[in-house]
Amino acid sequence: MIVLGSLLILGIVLDRIGLLNPAEGGIFRIFEPVQSAFVRIGQGASDLVQTARDLGDLRQRNQQLVELVNQLAVENVRLKEVEAENEILRRLLDFAQSSPGHTFKAAEVRTRVIGRQPDNISQFILIAAGSNDGIQAGMPVVTERGLVGRVETVYPTLSKVRLIIDTNSAVSALVQRTRATGVVKGQPGGELVLDYLPQGQDVVAVGDVVLTSGAGGGFPRQLVIGQVIEIRQKDYEMFQQAVLRPTVDFDRLEVVLIITNFVPLSLEGLEPAPGTSGP
Repeated sequence: MIVLGSLLILGIVLDRIGLLNPAEGGIFRIFEPVQSAFVRIGQGASDLVQTARDLGDLRQRNQQLVELVNQLAVENVRLKEVEAENEILRRLLDFAQSSPGHTFKAAEVRTRVIGRQPDNISQFILIAAGSNDGIQAGMPVVTERGLVGRVETVYPTLSKVRLIIDTNSAVSALVQRTRATGVVKGQPGGELVLDYLPQGQDVVAVGDVVLTSGAGGGFPRQLVIGQVIEIRQKDYEMFQQAVLRPTVDFDRLEVVLIITNFVPLSLEGLEPAPGTSGP
């Protein structure tokens, strides 16, 4: 203890008279590498902490970007739906404006109903318009592509529409090119045929367009029904048939138009079979 004290006092005295300066330089030169190493270690630790902090910020920013992308994706889907709906409504509006003789009521298609009966398959759609909207049974239903069917049963806010591909549907029709007349009827499986055409080579041909004739007063004239894709002809039969491809895509109906200023003259002979008029 006495020796340590003496060395301490000696060190103080030597420092006061300046004799320790060379020794200090030597000591600093000896420990400089160690000091530099500690500085580098400290700087590395500081950089590591900053990198970890930056990584955390980057992850947070990345999460925000992911959420933004998800929001934009949802918005993009919504805008595409709006665009598709606007395109449908635009086409319907163009059709309505090109048919000034009719008054139309637009209605959303809620669902398609395929009801099996013992002897056939009934095909309907339910639309979001009913007696509260002035809809009545017998009113024709169309799109800009052609004839869909006609209203059969009316409720306050809904109506049931029998499609022309229904087996109990019958529409007076004519071949646009030759003016030959017949009756368009639905067949099991959704097929559509123009029946009761008179025999003859040039009465009907593949590619002919078929329209409503207005005969019998069941539908307005000149509504497009479909296009002939096949002729069924047998020499021993009185009539020939033409298979039609409907211009309306019944699997993709979203919005339809009801012709509200047309009242059928008679529904006799076109009424559904007993038991098929329920919802």
